[in-house]
Amino acid sequence: MDGDPLKRRLLIYFSFGHLANDWAPCSIWLIAPAIGVAMDLSPGEVGVLIGVASAGAALGYLPAGVLSDRVTRRGWLLLATFWWVAIGYVVASFAPGFWTVALLFALAGLGDAAWHPIASGVLVQALPKRRAHALGIHAMGGTFAEVLGPLLVGFLLSYVDWRTALQISALPAAIMGLVFLRIAGAVPAGPQHSFSRHDVSGLWRIWTSRRGLALTAMISVYNMALMAVLAMSPLFLQQVHSFSPLETGIAFSIMLLAGALAQPAIGRLSDGIGRKPVFLAGNGLAVLACLGVALSSAPLPALIALIVTVGALYSIRSAVLAAAVEFAGGREGTTLGLTFALLDGVGALGAVLAGWVGNVDLHYAFVLAAGMAASAAGLALPVAFGAAGPAEKEAEAAPQSSI
Repeated sequence: MDGDPLKRRLLIYFSFGHLANDWAPCSIWLIAPAIGVAMDLSPGEVGVLIGVASAGAALGYLPAGVLSDRVTRRGWLLLATFWWVAIGYVVASFAPGFWTVALLFALAGLGDAAWHPIASGVLVQALPKRRAHALGIHAMGGTFAEVLGPLLVGFLLSYVDWRTALQISALPAAIMGLVFLRIAGAVPAGPQHSFSRHDVSGLWRIWTSRRGLALTAMISVYNMALMAVLAMSPLFLQQVHSFSPLETGIAFSIMLLAGALAQPAIGRLSDGIGRKPVFLAGNGLAVLACLGVALSSAPLPALIALIVTVGALYSIRSAVLAAAVEFAGGREGTTLGLTFALLDGVGALGAVLAGWVGNVDLHYAFVLAAGMAASAAGLALPVAFGAAGPAEKEAEAAPQSSI
């Protein structure tokens, strides 16, 4: 890519690193229902389990993004994330109860969370003219983890309990922790920004401007819709349409494969025509498909509608990340850390709310997700995408005072 062998090699390693780090966290989509069966949990409690794990892990995004913009040896930070994930999820597999599992999932997920802004920050700095395309390729690694992780867990749960399935799911991170020793030293050094009160006030002014708040709300509600669909789909397929764990794993993998294959192409499309049309189209299609899930009484139409829903929402994720970077301007790692925190932190409310609604009827969870996707599109309509203007960056004129 861009004629630079090192950049191409980094993109390949980073994509596989993304897959390895995301493997165990992505397996939770299928492990959570199995924990629900083992611990006799309601749909609402399963939603809370997923929500706590996601929101807790999101606490790692912003600190990791700040580190990405400050330290030079970013490759070694990335290497450490693999071991945090591998050890963390193995420890979580021995948890005795509901809240212990949820909190240990959140703690283990901090390592996976840290990977994203650091790796994404390296890529958008190395490929400034093809940001969304590079992020789309990198995202494919994570999405293939979403595809293959649940598929393997669905198979494993036919033979072993959720604890053993989780331990096996931690193996890819441990393996990549060894492989990445070869690439850690070749990761480009960070820009070595000092983090000052000027930086804090500048970022605060940008993201609390009228347009910044609108983008924040748009990003958060968009991922609430996605999290609601992902959290309730396995339960919906098993409880409403009587899918086995293996059939659920296969179905869930097909759903996410649609988004994985589309991400680079949609990212490149947004590089050409703009982020906003892509965001509106993705959410609009998801609204119709979510309603199709809620109204379908037979398994095949419901599955097709789920595939379209997840594909539409997942495929635009790289465009959302690129839009956030372009709005903030510079500080790529910090901006991506903030964006990931919004996506998975605030977005976790989608899983919790969908679980509560699912206690009444799981069909209603998808009506709620449709409403969230429609709200995200509605929030985006009046917003101008692109770099923050002079008024939004006013705080950057203030004198620097290092912390």
